[in-house]
Amino acid sequence: MTVTQSPSDLADFSTSLQSVVDTVVAPAARRVDAEAAFPRENIDALAQAGALGILSAAEVGGSARGLRAAAAVIERLGSACGSTAMVVLMHYAAVPVIEAHGPRDVREAIGSGRHLTTLAFSEVGSRSHFWAPMSTAKEVDGHVRLDAQKSWVTSAGQSDSYVWSSRPLTGDAGMTLWLVPARTAGLSQTGSFDGLGLRGNGSTPMAASDLHVSQSAMLGQDGAGLDVALTLVLPNFLVLNAAFSLGLMEATATETAAHLTGTRLAHLDQTLAQQQTVRLDFARLRGQVDQTRAFLEDTLNALESGRPDAMLRVLEVKAAASEAALQVTDLAMKLCGGAAFRKELGIERRFRDARAARVMAPTTDALLDFVGRATLGLPLLEDVVAR
Repeated sequence: MTVTQSPSDLADFSTSLQSVVDTVVAPAARRVDAEAAFPRENIDALAQAGALGILSAAEVGGSARGLRAAAAVIERLGSACGSTAMVVLMHYAAVPVIEAHGPRDVREAIGSGRHLTTLAFSEVGSRSHFWAPMSTAKEVDGHVRLDAQKSWVTSAGQSDSYVWSSRPLTGDAGMTLWLVPARTAGLSQTGSFDGLGLRGNGSTPMAASDLHVSQSAMLGQDGAGLDVALTLVLPNFLVLNAAFSLGLMEATATETAAHLTGTRLAHLDQTLAQQQTVRLDFARLRGQVDQTRAFLEDTLNALESGRPDAMLRVLEVKAAASEAALQVTDLAMKLCGGAAFRKELGIERRFRDARAARVMAPTTDALLDFVGRATLGLPLLEDVVAR
């Protein structure tokens, strides 16, 4: 439930958030990228500003601002530092599951900004097919033993907990979700991350080997984890990915415009912006940004009003936004020429960061397949249903 916020409360949060973005997050972005450093100072500052608890209920210390507010946070962070935005995005994707099924002490820690969480879904065996976990859960001496090889976990080794997927305790089909504390024996990072983009998001493989949790760590019912993921995780994850892409595009457009209007062709005594071909490409760039904003706004409106097409919009919005971000950053590199290859302009970093959304599960191709299935009257996850 979203708590109604007074205008002054909303303004205070927005001002506090922007201050953190301007004074902490943005100045650190180049270093985070260059060093592939987890942005711990950024996350701590955002926690102090109340950003980590905006999806938590007021009764546990959160502000219950809802998905629209979370999208606004991710957009602002995406415009400043992609790695920081992705860390917070994955936190926001996991929080609804803990809010619905987790213990009160963890919910209170999240609500007060003392706890960072994330998802641990993608696995070595099933890759981006998060709906088909290969990891196992078995009852052993009154506890549950988890064994897994997770392929990519954002904020690995940095989060306080992981919303963890496995096969059910009983039967082979389906999924069960667990809350795994970060300091649980048997949990380890099994690699490092030296990626093309989002270099500071701490996305590394993790393994569970003879890891034991209590039965109470189960989030929801045994075997019902896919339903939980589809209803509580997927909408947040897809909408917030679109907000991430939008923030990245807005920043790219701003930097590109500044370069085009501030750089002159001395032999013509004109700026780059005064060249018609340049203006045409920039208009295409700007149109992609504005279309993405309209699509995201429509998706949020559909969710909030309960429109019949809401789930279709959710499935479409990440794919549309991520593809638009690829086009926008590619155009920016073309428009700014050699200057765009230099680190100081910021465009090449965003060019690299934009490539991540296409391959993050569910990938763009998987989402397009879901949209095709949904609009042609076919089961959304036919392979799982048939298993």
